[in-house]
Amino acid sequence: MTLLFLGALTTTIEAISGVEAKDISNWYLDDRSTSDGSYEEEAEDKKETFRILGLTFKTMNTEQTVATKVSSSVETVNHDVPLEEAFDWSKYPTKKVVATGYTAGIESTGKQPDHPSYGITYSGVKVKRDLYSTVAADPNVFPIGTILFIPDYGYGVVADTGSAIKGNRLDLYYETVKEVYASWGKKQLDVYVIQMGDGKLTDEQLESLNNDKSMQVFRQKYIKNKTKS
Repeated sequence: MTLLFLGALTTTIEAISGVEAKDISNWYLDDRSTSDGSYEEEAEDKKETFRILGLTFKTMNTEQTVATKVSSSVETVNHDVPLEEAFDWSKYPTKKVVATGYTAGIESTGKQPDHPSYGITYSGVKVKRDLYSTVAADPNVFPIGTILFIPDYGYGVVADTGSAIKGNRLDLYYETVKEVYASWGKKQLDVYVIQMGDGKLTDEQLESLNNDKSMQVFRQKYIKNKTKS
């Protein structure tokens, strides 16, 4: 039994400390041949040393448990932070704009759902309300494809234009008129320019932005809130 116990103990120590079993064995047996006959006394010393090793092993296990708890706690807090507080937006240039809301419906575009270009933006991309939503802007200010962060709305990708959207104005896409009035209306605010566009945008690019793995925690929160409303 004693040999089995020592075998298990040395294997465990090897795994957590990097000390190989043969080193432990050599250390345990190295001076038996040089003993002057007081072997029993030396054996007692060995037992005491192994007892200390056991206490050290327990202490190491305790420290690992504490570190895991701290890590989990930080991760949970990060997930609860809203998008507006999750990043340092101050590193991006800002632009003061007047932002309104619009839909794909007749009240905003004059088009019925059976119109062939219903829901199709100037860029050719379909309107979308998601983590990255389509917005309309003056392409002389924000070229098609420009990515903005709009506080209390989310990311807006310039995909559309409008006869009334000139200068520092934005029109934010919503799926219903009710959402436009309940969630936005009309606001003057600073938006953050994340990336200027090159005049083009495709559905694939918009889909890629919304499927970015690093942003899914925020996208799922958006989808969850959307389902509730």
